[in-house]
Amino acid sequence: MLVATLALVLCGCATGSDQDPAATSAPAASAGPELTGDLTIFAAASLKAAFDELSTRFEEQHPSLDVQPVTYDGSSTLATQIIEGAPVDVFASADESNMQKVVDRGLATDPELFATNTLVLVVPAGDPGGVGGLRDLADPRLTVVLCAPEVPCGAASATLLTNAGLTASVDSFEQNVTAVLTKVAAGEADAGLVYVTDAETTPDVEAIEVGGAGAVVNRYPIAALDDAANAEAAAAFVAFVLSEDGEAVLAARGFGAP
Repeated sequence: MLVATLALVLCGCATGSDQDPAATSAPAASAGPELTGDLTIFAAASLKAAFDELSTRFEEQHPSLDVQPVTYDGSSTLATQIIEGAPVDVFASADESNMQKVVDRGLATDPELFATNTLVLVVPAGDPGGVGGLRDLADPRLTVVLCAPEVPCGAASATLLTNAGLTASVDSFEQNVTAVLTKVAAGEADAGLVYVTDAETTPDVEAIEVGGAGAVVNRYPIAALDDAANAEAAAAFVAFVLSEDGEAVLAARGFGAP
């Protein structure tokens, strides 16, 4: 009887030791279905650096999903394109008013704020125009570029100048903040107003802090479009932007918390 018992114990031990290690260490099934198909994102021009990184990270987490190159432009331009029927899954605006246009047309519901931004004065490297501060934007001898009033950075610029009691001598109004940066960086303009985040990522410009800029804050909302072709992926991307990981990417690019 003792021999038989020992044989059974040894048999049991051998069975456990021969078990396939892969079976015991197999990863748990991922929560929810795998995201597939295409994902189309429209985002404000000032979000380019951050959203390039966010979209890349999101696609790496979902290898069966094809995130299309993000379309960047002025928020007013993007909102108009969405209202006119552009096939978009996610819209991230640099202000609430242009997002509201999309909401009012019944194309998005309950957008959520995910970042904030403020303005800074930028000049070409070396400041060839000798710009000392915001008041120099009224000097007709300088070439000044600003965002157009209908663009979020333009609306913020107008508010900042009004608060300071200034009328800028503007040579060119641009349709997005990237265009303002490009002209200043190339030396085609002596000064312009852009977001702090843009100045930090552009090597050929110098930033000059502006008094009162902290009182003019752009708040950025994001929403999955109600008629998104890939609604599941759109909702997942919005959640990713709002997550701690998403907030960390935005903070590293200079954006403030909503």
